[in-house]
Amino acid sequence: MTTNHPFQIPLSVSLRDDARFENFYAQGNELVCATLKAAAQGTGEQFTFIWGNEGVGCTHLLQAICHEAEPLGRSAAYLPLDELKHMGSGILEGMEFLDLVCLDAVQSVAGDRDWEVALFHFFNRIREQGNTLVIASTSAPRYLGISLPDLASRLSWGMVFQVQPLSDDTKLKAIQMRASARGLEFSDEVARFLLHHASRNMNDLTSLLDTLDQASLSAKRKVTIPFIKEVTGL
Repeated sequence: MTTNHPFQIPLSVSLRDDARFENFYAQGNELVCATLKAAAQGTGEQFTFIWGNEGVGCTHLLQAICHEAEPLGRSAAYLPLDELKHMGSGILEGMEFLDLVCLDAVQSVAGDRDWEVALFHFFNRIREQGNTLVIASTSAPRYLGISLPDLASRLSWGMVFQVQPLSDDTKLKAIQMRASARGLEFSDEVARFLLHHASRNMNDLTSLLDTLDQASLSAKRKVTIPFIKEVTGL
């Protein structure tokens, strides 16, 4: 979270330091990334909705928007609703005063009357303030199962994008790019081994890279296939 506004959100909400646009392999999602960068800069659409299967990078992109906004002096907040739902819809109060709000996992509150009403009113308040809202979900707006018709229409007010999954070839390049960002050098052989033996979900692969990075530093060894097997049991 970044904010110049005195309103504070739960301290448990934090951004991954590596969740940035430069660490997102954008092939097939170039327009999505350009639109979201514009939103971060305050020059794009007021409302944007992105959706895609788990692991395609929606969470990464929402956090990247907040990182992009910070050096520009724009106040921003990232709210994963699946993690914060239990705190009640009151957490949205005052958020409309931030320059940018990113709501993740909106599917987790679909069908919850209290949350749907709160989101509807939040849309109206942030619109009145002229600030930016970006929402992410695992489903397109029409398939979310929203019970409140007015909210269902609000979710499609702006641009709606599906975040496209990476092909195996582009996942290979994405793994190498993210490894390089950690100071690790992955040969094609090592990257293919991970792709074929570990989860193909990019969230899981990113977590695995974190594990390998720490293990490599501790052992002072290069990341090779035998080392990966030793650390992970793959």
